[in-house]
Amino acid sequence: MLKPMLSTSPLTQYWRRLRGSDRFAECVRVLLAMGGVILYCLPNGQPAELIPIMLGVIACALAETEDHWRNRLGTLLITLACFAIAAFSVEWLLPHPIAFAIGLPLTTFALIMLGAVSGRYATIGGATLLLAVYTMIGADHPGAPSADPWRLPALLLAGAAWYGVLSLLWSALSPQHAVRHALAHLFDALADYLDAKAALFTPIRGLDRNALQLALAMQNEQVVQALNATRLILIDRIGARRPRGATATRLRLYFMAQDIHERVSSSHYPYEALADTFFHSDVLFRCEHLLRLEARNCRRRADALRLRAAIQSDTDSHAALDDVRASIASLRDQSNPPAAHLLSSLDALLRNMTAIQAQLDADTPLAVPASGEESMLQNPSPQSLGEAWARIRMQLTPRALRFRHAVRLAIALIVGYGVLHLVHPRNGYWILMTTLLVCQPSYGAARRRMLERVGGTVIGLVIGWATLRLLPFGPWQIPLIIISGVVFFAARLRQYPLATAAITVFVVLAFNQVGNGYDVMWPRLLDTLIGASIAALAIQFILPDWQGRQLSQVLADTVRNDARYLEQIIAQYASGKRDDLVYRIARRDAHNADATLSGVLANMLREPGRRRQGSETLLRFLATAHTLLGHISTLGVHRQVIGPEPARDVITHAGALTIASLERLANALANHASAPASDDAELSKALETDGIDDETAQLVLGQLTLVLVQRDRLALLASTIHAG
Repeated sequence: MLKPMLSTSPLTQYWRRLRGSDRFAECVRVLLAMGGVILYCLPNGQPAELIPIMLGVIACALAETEDHWRNRLGTLLITLACFAIAAFSVEWLLPHPIAFAIGLPLTTFALIMLGAVSGRYATIGGATLLLAVYTMIGADHPGAPSADPWRLPALLLAGAAWYGVLSLLWSALSPQHAVRHALAHLFDALADYLDAKAALFTPIRGLDRNALQLALAMQNEQVVQALNATRLILIDRIGARRPRGATATRLRLYFMAQDIHERVSSSHYPYEALADTFFHSDVLFRCEHLLRLEARNCRRRADALRLRAAIQSDTDSHAALDDVRASIASLRDQSNPPAAHLLSSLDALLRNMTAIQAQLDADTPLAVPASGEESMLQNPSPQSLGEAWARIRMQLTPRALRFRHAVRLAIALIVGYGVLHLVHPRNGYWILMTTLLVCQPSYGAARRRMLERVGGTVIGLVIGWATLRLLPFGPWQIPLIIISGVVFFAARLRQYPLATAAITVFVVLAFNQVGNGYDVMWPRLLDTLIGASIAALAIQFILPDWQGRQLSQVLADTVRNDARYLEQIIAQYASGKRDDLVYRIARRDAHNADATLSGVLANMLREPGRRRQGSETLLRFLATAHTLLGHISTLGVHRQVIGPEPARDVITHAGALTIASLERLANALANHASAPASDDAELSKALETDGIDDETAQLVLGQLTLVLVQRDRLALLASTIHAG
């Protein structure tokens, strides 16, 4: 039985929610690190060391990954090694402009390509580039520590090592913190997805269900990203060992979320047809109400994970489930009941929602299987140096997005280096900083980052100017330096304009401790505008990654991964249900492809107008592709052995023909060719339900028919896209 949460005062509840925030731990670490730096520098009369040590703290915090403390130790050592090479190289080459101009683009290209190994190395590479620019800024400001070429890099590394030690201690003392927050974010994403799915059940005629399907597909991208992030954190915690204790419990929660996601993403029958048929019944309203209650239960579980509290008890969803069951029974008892296939769809939907509710009711997840593939997770990290190099080598082609971004950023930075020497060498390295941060892989992301960076910088300079006017004495500004640094880390992932404003205030006040804060205001504003302009030109003219160029392959991958997912499902109707690693990989690949298509189209909509041709058709393609995935997920939800052998053979044959039809569409999409329709005689005959008495077999054949309907819609939309 679920336990109610104890009532507490509003202040206590606010504190618990603040402590339960996923940004709280990082902000506390930054607060302790910066406070320690100030306590070391100012009482000892070393204000000139304040800036480089704090920049080292910031760089190391930006390089931080959510690893177990053992893996985090290795990551920290690699990070410090990269930082040391970057800092000493910049310090030695900075007095030699020609040598520096040669080394800057080469190093940039190498560090960006390092990210091909894994996300961890991409984070380290990006933070190393930032630290290199921090080294330039530290060597450039009037209060630089000394002329000793070892001094500045040593201070930067000291700040990075200081934060790294705090991070290690935190990770060792709270090893499950990242897992809990990743799972909480996952259940919140599932709740939003459930709410988006519930909207489709509203039985109102004229409702724009295409728009609702599109919103559902976009929300599915968030769930997929949360699933992937949680999986990586669990793999880090489990390693090669058998999961046990808290990790085993949270692994089961992850599998629970996977199962709920498959069930929620399933689509048993076209929603518009259901709304027309049951317009005068309350059954769809009750289904919508139940899904929203289940979304609320997901959010309660997320809160319980964040706050390490008991889950609130819930009786409303059980009553709502009984109401749905009674409503379906009432429809069946009518003198003129709806068609049998519609009632069967409602029955399957009821079984599905009942299973979701049973998962959410579990106060303690079931134990993880002791062995076998049902408890395994696929580790995406390279297992050897050879494999790591192979990943980099695969990306060393102009067709690869990472290669193009590496070349683009390298050229943009060398152009920025030339411009800063033309404009003002002193305090000019903010140009490189802005170019580095604004130049994103996609045009849409770079455009948004440019606007946010410029706007945040202007706001931060205004606040910094007002602070210097109101608090002209250095010591009184110390608390604001720490607060602005903490605010930067609290906001950097979700509110980038606020984060930029905070770090601008930090820069102004920190430089005021060793010189005159007013002196960096105009250079920072001017350099931000120049750096943003260079990044904008680079993203548009240097190997631009217009989304349309990869669209055909993305469309083909979406359909091809759906076919592979369906292949794994059909096989289990003959052999029995099992959530082994091969099945879960196929399911994840299908949803990842769907999420990739969603992301590509979202980026395309942010590109210049001439690059957005056919966007309405592409959005329809996304909504239809997600509906197709929903029908395949329905087959995954109801997996079980089909008893009668003749019916089993029919399902195997029909499934093979459907998979082949999807593969033909995928090949046509990849080759920019027109895809034939799937209405051949053999396939139509294979999908006939006459003579099939097994209820499960009838459900499978019905869903395969709906899969082919969506497949033909995709083929028609694809021909329109290619014609445009």
